[in-house]
Amino acid sequence: MSMIKEFKTFAMRGNVIDMAVGIVIGAAFGKIVSSFVADVIMPPIGLLLGNVNFTDLAVTLKQASGDVAAVTLNYGKFIQTVVDFVIIAFAIFMVVKAMNTMKKKEEAAPAAPPAPPRQETLLEEIRDLLKHR
Repeated sequence: MSMIKEFKTFAMRGNVIDMAVGIVIGAAFGKIVSSFVADVIMPPIGLLLGNVNFTDLAVTLKQASGDVAAVTLNYGKFIQTVVDFVIIAFAIFMVVKAMNTMKKKEEAAPAAPPAPPRQETLLEEIRDLLKHR
C-alpha cells in the first residue's frame, strides 16, 4: 500500500475527523473564554482591587535604552491566562461529568431478565405443591 493511500485511509477514519472537529470547536471555545475573562471577569476584579488592569501588571527587569526594548515580567497576563485555563477546565469537567452521568444511566438500567418459559413455571408450581403435602 502506498504512503498516500495509507494516509488517506488514516485521515478518513471517523476518529480523526471527530478529533479535528473537536479541536476546531475547542479553539473557538478558548477564544470565547479568553474574551469573557479579559472583557467581563477581570475588569470588575481589577476595579475591586483599586483600578488595576491585569494586562498592565508587570515587573521591569531592565529599563529600555535606545533602540532596545525594556525587559519585563508580565505576570498580569499570566494571571489572566490562568483564569482562562480554570474556566475552560471547569467547563470541560462539567461536560465530561454530564456525559458520564448519562452513560451510567444507560448502564444502570439493564433490561429485566425474560420470564421463564411456561413449562418451567408449571414445574415449579407442581414442586411447591408436592412439598406442602
